[in-house]
Amino acid sequence: MKMNTLVQVGKSGVGVPRIGFGATALADMPDTYGYSVGEDRALATIRAILDQPNGFIDTSRNYGLGRSEDLIGRVVRERGGWPAGRILSTKLDRDMNTLRFDGAQARRSIEASLSALGVDSVDVLHLHDPEYASDLSDVTGRGGALDALMRMKEEGLARAVGLAAGRIDIMMPILRDWDFDALITHNRFTLVNRNAEPMLDLAASRGIAVFNAAPYASGALAKGAASQQRYVYQLATEEVLRPIRRVEEICARHGIPLGAAALQFSLRDRRIASTICGVSRPERVAETLQWADWPISQEAWEELLALPASRDDPEATREYSPG
Repeated sequence: MKMNTLVQVGKSGVGVPRIGFGATALADMPDTYGYSVGEDRALATIRAILDQPNGFIDTSRNYGLGRSEDLIGRVVRERGGWPAGRILSTKLDRDMNTLRFDGAQARRSIEASLSALGVDSVDVLHLHDPEYASDLSDVTGRGGALDALMRMKEEGLARAVGLAAGRIDIMMPILRDWDFDALITHNRFTLVNRNAEPMLDLAASRGIAVFNAAPYASGALAKGAASQQRYVYQLATEEVLRPIRRVEEICARHGIPLGAAALQFSLRDRRIASTICGVSRPERVAETLQWADWPISQEAWEELLALPASRDDPEATREYSPG
């Protein structure tokens, strides 16, 4: 499928390109990524994304405690409003102090997002990380955050609604019970991990568009194990990095950039509508699009797909930090 082809998000009427760009690292979150991103670099990266005719940017209210949305909003305002043809996705978030995530908090979250972003509505709005809520019933119960999310679509604040979270044991029951257009899974469908596979099958059976985020596992599958000692936002042991080294060996033998293989692994799966790639430099936008078109032989794919992949949750031991 060509990269400029738009894929429909459920029955919402929203079309997304095969590649989107995540704005987490742009919020300057060194506790998560192990490096800082300065304001000028972040703004230049956002401009590079929105320079794409169908640029798709995904953010969240809690990325950098609001900094990601604030920076995007600055670029939106300097361009006189959200540029036509681009896709904007953000998320409802819990109160980061109390962890409360009821309907009232969901309403506060969207109001803060729209104000920061400088828009009246978004294309896609996800409920974010319910597993971290102080009480899951605040999210799923009557009058809870999910009820509020669905009302926001009815009110025209979002054209499509989705669920964005990590733990599939939390996500799958919610996906069965609610009428979502989309979902975001991250770090759990990569060259070295297939934790989200059952959820991809469930989404396909229900007509839910899947956005597969973090195909590089927070950088290790783009930069390589030698230069990136972190895996899914945590310092990694040699045991954790060993599967990545096996992927690197195959890519080196076939002359393939590691990131190209990691990205195309996601792009080639028919269950995935769009792959969301984190970027923290403007030049990474063009590089990502080049990787999407990098020629990879069938022989190389056979070797890559023959490698064992974990089915465990890669973030099971993660200590969450919004910074």
